[in-house]
Amino acid sequence: MPETHKKGFNAELVQNDLENCCRSEAVCGQCQGTACTIGYAKQCIKNFLKEPRKEVPEGTEHVPAMDVKIFDETELETAIAHILKECKDCKEDHTENCIINVVRNCLEVGLFGDVQPYEGSALQYLMYLNANFADKSVRIADTYKN
Repeated sequence: MPETHKKGFNAELVQNDLENCCRSEAVCGQCQGTACTIGYAKQCIKNFLKEPRKEVPEGTEHVPAMDVKIFDETELETAIAHILKECKDCKEDHTENCIINVVRNCLEVGLFGDVQPYEGSALQYLMYLNANFADKSVRIADTYKN
């Protein structure tokens, strides 16, 4: 049996955040599906809801890192804060293809333009963001704390 998150995973919250981040066909013209960072994350969550598994096979390899769409920063910041709350702070047991990590990577591409390093600790990640993206990190940290 595939490994699932021991403390649970609020996929509905994450799915709702992704819907809020989605630019929709009204803005994009035509949905790019999994070629879009948000579309790929939505597909990962859809797959998770069908078959809850901790890992997304080759998940990080398929994050559309070249997606250059402009997304609403506030929605992305909120979604990153929420996905950090879902993180189990696994530290040395962190895996790159964890569903939470893959979705966070997608959100990072939308907000920062690229995947950011994550070592299994939300606090370390927030400190990293503060050092490298001070303006955005404050809003993410505030939402994370509340």
